[in-house]
Amino acid sequence: MVVVLTGITLVASLCVGLVNKITFEPIEKAKAENIQKALKNVLPEFDASEEKAMTVDELPVVVHTAKAGDQVVGYAVETMTTKGFSGVFRLMVGFRASGEVYNINVLEHSETPGLGSKMGDEGNSLLTSFKDKNPANMKQPLAVAKDGGDVQALTAATISSRAYVDAVVRAYNAVQQIKGGANVATGATSNSTECSEDEQPATEEAAETVNEETQKGEDNE
Repeated sequence: MVVVLTGITLVASLCVGLVNKITFEPIEKAKAENIQKALKNVLPEFDASEEKAMTVDELPVVVHTAKAGDQVVGYAVETMTTKGFSGVFRLMVGFRASGEVYNINVLEHSETPGLGSKMGDEGNSLLTSFKDKNPANMKQPLAVAKDGGDVQALTAATISSRAYVDAVVRAYNAVQQIKGGANVATGATSNSTECSEDEQPATEEAAETVNEETQKGEDNE
């Protein structure tokens, strides 16, 4: 039995290794193509780009410096946050050379469908709060409106919205490291006693209260 089980384990391991070897290159190629597509979507027209990996606030980011000829036209940052309602999500944030946000793409997330997932919708409130604005010129620290900032959160998705702000701030500060400019601060936090519709009430009593408020047409954020 030991010999048979050992043989099965070896064969299974070899099969897994072979499949990984076969699929690794196509997966990496697809990732690279997605990154290039995102770069074109979040940057002004450019000829070439140079990338630099760094760490900002203990999380990895990659800054792509885009040039048209010898002139820098913008920066695109692969940024992330760990403060999402469902954990980690990643954004590609594009900035003009002058510092304004050109566009933002959601690269990866697992937020609640119909709530936090709306961060990827065209023209959503988070995107419009940042687009064509320089984060340094927005109300400091950067935060959603209910935390005293001027970023409009997604309806019933405050935690996801705070995390989005956190990721954008990390992207901006990464660019500032490249340019030698001043950082901005974030007021984003994952700690809140308020209950959004994408948060689960801790007790049955809390759930009943939320349901009662919903029936009354009140805002559960």
